[in-house]
Amino acid sequence: MSLADLILTSMKRDVASLELVPGKGGVFEVDVDGKRLYSKKETGQFPEESDLLLRIQKLKA
Repeated sequence: MSLADLILTSMKRDVASLELVPGKGGVFEVDVDGKRLYSKKETGQFPEESDLLLRIQKLKA
């Protein structure tokens, strides 16, 4: 299951849509309602799925 599928499945009441924007150079960023929740460019690694879901849940609460 992809991260996008996991977010949509886990948070179907809080996330109405999800947009994937292809990038270059290994950039992976997650923005929710205009707020940056995660940036691989800043951390140098992909997020843990559970950590990312928790960040989204806190923002949507």
